[in-house]
Amino acid sequence: MEVDAPEGEKEEGSGTKKRARKAPAKAADEEDASSSTPSLPELNIGDPLPSLILKNEKDEDIQVADLVDEQNGVILFLVPKADTPGCTSQACGFRDAYPDFTGVNFRVYCLSADAPTAQAKWQTKKNLPYPLISDPKRILISALGAGEGGKTKRSHFIFGPKKDESGGKLLDKKIPVKPLDSPKLALEFIKSL
Repeated sequence: MEVDAPEGEKEEGSGTKKRARKAPAKAADEEDASSSTPSLPELNIGDPLPSLILKNEKDEDIQVADLVDEQNGVILFLVPKADTPGCTSQACGFRDAYPDFTGVNFRVYCLSADAPTAQAKWQTKKNLPYPLISDPKRILISALGAGEGGKTKRSHFIFGPKKDESGGKLLDKKIPVKPLDSPKLALEFIKSL
């Protein structure tokens, strides 16, 4: 009579049981990959932008901490995927209100995990006047609390200029936010400062 061996064990001809060796490949490789991806602590209200180098839509290095300066605050709005309907609605809302944001000294940036080439194509196609930032490993996206399960939550974050009492720190965040509401809510918040 043949008896099934417990999972992970193999019967040998002599009737002794021996642990079967499992291929270590995937789990170890995935663990190595995730541990090799740098991470940042989660940003909360009152925290400054972290020191991190990412790429813009022109494939140029940008230092995230330098986005905020003495005169200008920053709005980072996050989209799950460039050139998709909801993301395009959100991006075009920020495009259409762009003069309102810059008129009160706030720079607008779109942040996504898309490659710079995809962002550049979308920027040209939709005439987006602001820079796009690529975060393919979702390092900043996760630190902002908008990265989960390999996806990006539609959201926006407002950092004040360094010259005033906010000192370049996170003033407001909306996670999640509806595409058409994001630019309106961001502008309302900035005008209330």
